[in-house]
Order: sequence, then C-alpha cells, then structure tokens
Amino acid sequence: MFAHSPDDYTETSSVRRREIPLRGKGRRILFGFGFWALGCSIGFGLASSWGPSWGGSGSQMQDCVAHFDSPRPVLEGEAPHVVTEPPGGGRPITQTLLKGPPTAAFRDNLQPDVQYITTWPGSGWTNDVLLYMNLLYFAMITERVPVIPYFTPTHVGKGNAPTLPFGEVFDIPRIENATGLRILEWHQVKDSESEVVDTLGCWSIWKAVQSFNTEPHFTSAPGRLKLDVSYTTAPRWIKMDSNDQNAFATFWTIASLAFPETRARNLQAPTLSPIRSVALPPDEHMVCYDYLYYVGTYTDYEWESDFSPAWRFVGRHMHWTPQLQQLAERYTREALGLASYQATPPYIAVHVRRGDFANWCNNVPINDCFPSFDVIERRVEEVKGEIYSKKRIRVDRVIVTSDEEDPAWWAEVAKLGWSNPDHSRTADVHGKWYPLLIDAVIQSSAIGFVGTDRSTVSVIARKRIQTWNSGISRTVKWGSPGADDH
Repeated sequence: MFAHSPDDYTETSSVRRREIPLRGKGRRILFGFGFWALGCSIGFGLASSWGPSWGGSGSQMQDCVAHFDSPRPVLEGEAPHVVTEPPGGGRPITQTLLKGPPTAAFRDNLQPDVQYITTWPGSGWTNDVLLYMNLLYFAMITERVPVIPYFTPTHVGKGNAPTLPFGEVFDIPRIENATGLRILEWHQVKDSESEVVDTLGCWSIWKAVQSFNTEPHFTSAPGRLKLDVSYTTAPRWIKMDSNDQNAFATFWTIASLAFPETRARNLQAPTLSPIRSVALPPDEHMVCYDYLYYVGTYTDYEWESDFSPAWRFVGRHMHWTPQLQQLAERYTREALGLASYQATPPYIAVHVRRGDFANWCNNVPINDCFPSFDVIERRVEEVKGEIYSKKRIRVDRVIVTSDEEDPAWWAEVAKLGWSNPDHSRTADVHGKWYPLLIDAVIQSSAIGFVGTDRSTVSVIARKRIQTWNSGISRTVKWGSPGADDH
C-alpha cells in the first residue's frame, strides 16, 4: 500500500497471551554478534543523520497532510533466571524482563534495571509491520527491550475488528533467536482487562518532521491500552533533510533521544495529556515515540533498498508463526486444486492493488490508469523466464491476490488459467484479519512475484520472496497509459 493508505482488504481473531522464553548463554553470544555486525551500519547511519537544520516552517499545508489517503511520491551479564509458570500454561515468564504476570498498572510490572522502548501503530497493517520492524531495530541500537502493542484495525473490517497481537502473526521466538533481541508485547506487561489509566510521557516525532503537523500522530493504541499520554515535540534536527514535505527522520537522531544527555538537552514544554491533563517529560524507563514509520539511515522509503539496515537485521527474520504458515498453505493447495496430502508446487504470486488506488488516477480513466491483463501477463512471463534461466524450474501455476471486488475482473483472472484464494468464508471462520494475513503468507511463499508499484504490500512481499526463497520479482507501474512500457 501507499505510505499511508488503507490495507488491501477490509476483512475475529482471538487474543492469546504468550509469555517470554528463557534465554541462555547462546543468546548472549548471538546478541553480541548482532551488535558487532551492526557496527558498519551504525557508523554509516550516524555519519549521515545529522543533516541540515530545519527549513520551510512556513510551508502551506499540502495533500500529504492527509496521510491516511495520500500515496507516497514516485520518486552483559544476566541475573539468574527465576521462572514462574503463567496461569493456563504457555511460555514461562522470565523475571529478568518483568516482575510477573500482567499487572493492572504497567509500571508495577517493570523491572527497575531493564530499559524498555515502545511506539504506536495506526496506519494500516503493512505499514504497521514496517513500523514494528523499525521499533525492533531501535531496540537493537539503543539496547532496550521492545514492548510491541497490538495491531489496531484502522482499516480492517472498516475499523470494526478486534485488535491483533503481534505474536499471533509473527514467530517471536524465531525473531529472538535470530536477532538476539528479547521481545515483549503490551498484553504481557499490562492486563488487557485493566481499567487503570496510566500516565506516560512520550516524544512526538510526527510534530517535529513537518511544520504543519500540529498534533501527535493519530492512533487509537494508547486509549486501548488505557494510557494517558503527554507528548514532547522532538527537536527539528531529527529530520532527514530540510524539505518540509519530507516526513522522514533518521534512526540515530531519534535513537539519541533515548540516551540521558541528548534527552536532557532537548526537553521542552510537553503537551497536556487528554485525560488527566498532566504535562510529563519523555519517560526514561519506557522510552516512547508516537510514530516510527518514516525513518531511515539516509534516504526515504529505505526499506525498498537492498542495504536497508532495518530489513537486514530485523525484517528478514520476521517469519510467520507456524500456525499461520500452515493455514495459508492449506489455502494455497485449495487454490491450486490440490489434495491436502499433495505437496505445493512452485508458483508465482501476483498482487494487484486497485480499489482505493483509483483515487490517485486523477483525471485518467480507470482502464488507462490501471494496468491491463496483457501488461500483468507480460510481467508474469518475464518472471517465468528468469526463473527458468536461473533455476531451471518451469513454473506454470499463478495465484492472484487483490482488493478488487468486481466479479468480471476475477473472471478475466480465471480465463488466464490463474488461481486465487477463496476467502468467501475466511473472515467468518478465522476472523476479519485473516484474508489479509493469508494473502501475505501466500505472496511470501512464492518462487516468483509480480507486484504493484508504490504499494508497501508489494514491496514487503518482494523483499520476503527475494530473501527467503531467492525468488524473482517484477513490479508493474501504473497511473497513465503505457506507464509500464519497457
């Protein structure tokens, strides 16, 4: 999807508590190795983060302020572990991270000698996946424990869906083993049923990066967590460049605010919290930022690049839970007409974003703005050819995922001999999040991929198949007649 646009699907998932695994000496070795490997990227990011001073403060509000609707431009030693078994089973609680099971007030569960970091979602599921990838990378470079909120249904089910735990989607133990991070979710820290309102001081990155952002980034997450947040605007030098239209900040300028000296030098008057009207400086125990999507080392939309540190050190390790992977494999076999006992053959996944992208066709007729099936098929054939030339594998199975609802369009998909997952009962059986989740897994499990230009769904699917499957990909451009000519 675009930098701030609705999810590809408008399609209850149960909230399951997961507890925190034990970690031994091998984890500390992995953690040390991870920071050694980060050395060159840290130096690289730090050298380029301290750019020109803030400029353009008088710029007029433009289309990008409607960020939900606008597309992006094309352009150590550890203490001994004391373990308690949580009620109802599950992963044991490690007393080095929390004092125990979830508490009514979150601070009652924080260990005094553990430093934490968190942020809020709120811009559509795929964008929030990238935001959480950035949060985990921040946890690495600040040496803090990330506390991840639920995914919130900003667009899923038209906003009328349950929240979704990060750990219901992503294999947290696998991420921890690969990265050396120790990861918490908010429902492990604070009781999800608690009515206690906690106050918290946070940094607002959103207000700092563009002069026309007069409020912190919108999110329902603090309210859902019963948090009453007071924001301090971050210093303007966190910006990647002086262009007021560019919302990007850099990793190390933001990260520096998590350290005492830089924090102290940049404090200013905080806003009053919305519930108790308290003014709080940014918390030092639970460092908090309002929005961590628009972040890079030195260039915007950096996650699209092969050098992206957040992808290389975190995103590539964000694998699906085994349960979600198995469910998607079942949908894949059904789409391909295979029995449950048959192995899934190599296939090409196609992601065609249409739907709300029509809003950005401006005066171009839809049929000229969006790519025709001939254009998409040409890209599919290119992927088939490259797979054969590089891998000597002939691929004749194609699975299409899309937000398109027109039956006539899907009939054209069928005429090409291509398949699609049947989501006619998915939301009713598995929950409103699951059409979106299953399609994302299907995309990532392909050996080839054809995506839609300027869609973060396609961007991250392409990154996954390239990293996980050594896959081949193409991107279809759109917006005008002949946009994908090449």
